[in-house]
Amino acid sequence: MSSPGQSVHPEIKGESNGEEYSKVTPWEVQGGADGINYDRLVDQFGCEKLTPELIERFKKVTGTELHPFLRRGLFFAHRDLDTILKAKEEGKPFYLYTGRGPSSDSLHVGHLVPFMMIKWLQEVFDCPLVIQLTDDEKFLFKEGLSLEDCQEYGFENAKDILAVGFNAEKTFIFRDVDYIQDLYPTTLKIQKKTTFNQVKGIFGFNESTNIGSIMYPAIQCAPCFPSAFPRFLGDPSITSKCMRCLVPYAIDQDPYFRMTRDVAPRLGWEKNSSLISKFIPALHGSESKMSASGPNSAVFLTDTPKQIKTKINKYAFSGGKDTAEEQRKYGANLEVDVSYQYLKVFLDDDIELEDIGRKYSSGELLTGEIKAKLIQVLQDLVAKHQQARSKITNDVVRHYFNPDRPALRRQIEEACKVYLATSKNSDHKAEMKKDGKGKKTKSNHKQPDDE
Repeated sequence: MSSPGQSVHPEIKGESNGEEYSKVTPWEVQGGADGINYDRLVDQFGCEKLTPELIERFKKVTGTELHPFLRRGLFFAHRDLDTILKAKEEGKPFYLYTGRGPSSDSLHVGHLVPFMMIKWLQEVFDCPLVIQLTDDEKFLFKEGLSLEDCQEYGFENAKDILAVGFNAEKTFIFRDVDYIQDLYPTTLKIQKKTTFNQVKGIFGFNESTNIGSIMYPAIQCAPCFPSAFPRFLGDPSITSKCMRCLVPYAIDQDPYFRMTRDVAPRLGWEKNSSLISKFIPALHGSESKMSASGPNSAVFLTDTPKQIKTKINKYAFSGGKDTAEEQRKYGANLEVDVSYQYLKVFLDDDIELEDIGRKYSSGELLTGEIKAKLIQVLQDLVAKHQQARSKITNDVVRHYFNPDRPALRRQIEEACKVYLATSKNSDHKAEMKKDGKGKKTKSNHKQPDDE
């Protein structure tokens, strides 16, 4: 997707080995010679790295083994993840949010990553999930696409997304154009508290940017607030007082959710929390992320086993040496080897992955053997996905497109009321513990998150 203008904030310049500018924006990802410098992105964007202590707390709170994406560092940064874990501990309701920009009728395997992760999060947290299909965004930002194309792609993409497998009663998926009537009141409130200078500074908009693009970021921010889902999550006068949102996304989408967190206090709403991932590299190397715009830069969910084999053998960048003799002697560079990087994402067995990495880096394994393993893994993944997708009928999609979930809505409203009543009662008891000078004595009460 072409950028609407020169972006100020989401662009970094690498320093090692005379590295050229690395550009990371919601519309373009291009690394330098050494790939994407994630440490510099964390510093530039102001998020925090996931620490071993926070990851261990995640495991303790959820009471389950960590997802491989967390164990292996694919999801590596966050904003206020600790507040979500605290909410889980205290019984405070929250929900999940992710999305997809429908610019083609097929997803690639990289697109599956956030949906695989959020499926696991929904299972371990047992919470509602909203999935936004930004048909309006793709129409506004990408030349050559009609609005009708984007809406049709959104419907077809929904089938791929739902094939991942989500809780049918706790998941709502929507296209913006369809759902705008419910989404618009929240969007308007965000727009009123956000200036053109702010979105210009964040996204690089200029005088030539169409006005639809300028106002669009508020639409992507809106699902972070429960008031956008009155028929799914419940009465906004109740849910807006206590519900927080957790958004997993790749780091190029961070500008949207920085903007969301900036505007939340001005509206008196809870800030969203974030769980942030690295990119899945394109087949040709780690300088850019996997993209649907290049047929040979990605493995698509519609590819045949033969196409997958050809793409990996022909296009997957190798970190191995030029000859078998040199490879046996020096081993491979795992950091730049695309086949190994894909195995880190899609191979389930930790022990097998560790063994492959050790043998490949030492020269015991050759590039062809690594590619053969990846081909098998991806062929199995795509075949299972295609089988699951074949069961997603139009009627199934329409069920998930319907926001009216009375039972869920009542459950959430009741949980919010219980939490708010408990919190108010605890505050009153803490107030009663003040000494004669008005100072509170020691209390084990945990204050609710600031809104």
